[in-house]
Amino acid sequence: MSSTGNSASSAARPQGRVRLRRFAALAVPATLAGGALVVLTAQGVIAAQFSISGMPFTVTADQLTGTGLEQYGAIDNVASGSPNLTDTNGQELVFVSAIKSAELTNLCQSVSIGFANLVIRAGQGSTPVKATDLVVDSDTLTGDANFTNLSVDQDASTLNEIPGIAGPLGTFGQQADTVTIKNLRQDNWATTASSFTLPGLSISFSDNGC
Repeated sequence: MSSTGNSASSAARPQGRVRLRRFAALAVPATLAGGALVVLTAQGVIAAQFSISGMPFTVTADQLTGTGLEQYGAIDNVASGSPNLTDTNGQELVFVSAIKSAELTNLCQSVSIGFANLVIRAGQGSTPVKATDLVVDSDTLTGDANFTNLSVDQDASTLNEIPGIAGPLGTFGQQADTVTIKNLRQDNWATTASSFTLPGLSISFSDNGC
């Protein structure tokens, strides 16, 4: 488709993630399936078609509408030698949301670069942002979601809403004909798309992110 402040939990987190490198259990936010907690499993899958930087970024939108949705679990890997994600051996557990055709209104994307946030905005007017074959690797997604013809616990290798995109055999997957998410917020590690149209694009530095 939460963290704790307990120091013992924080200390155990890297160790737990190392254990999950080869067979990872991933949680999709409850909003993705009518309030139910959905567990995704992935075995050594690289969702992104490139090595990630290990610098997460936030995406928000007033609304996302999409046709052809697939979701499954995966593991992203940072570039060799990167200082990021050292506590997890350079791996990040993610769930992949792939949408054949998507539109987003009032899109904001931000990434912290330490002293400031790099902020990208688009689709703030009457023309929304449009993307095709959009694939997003996330560890958090929230919003108010609606699906049509939703299939849950389908083997990820059999997902067929988007030709050429599917998960690994024996992995939890779900798909839907359409998806609408209002008040979308994602914490992402990677995004790819066959095409991305950004009307009213603006890029700036800001003290605050999205």
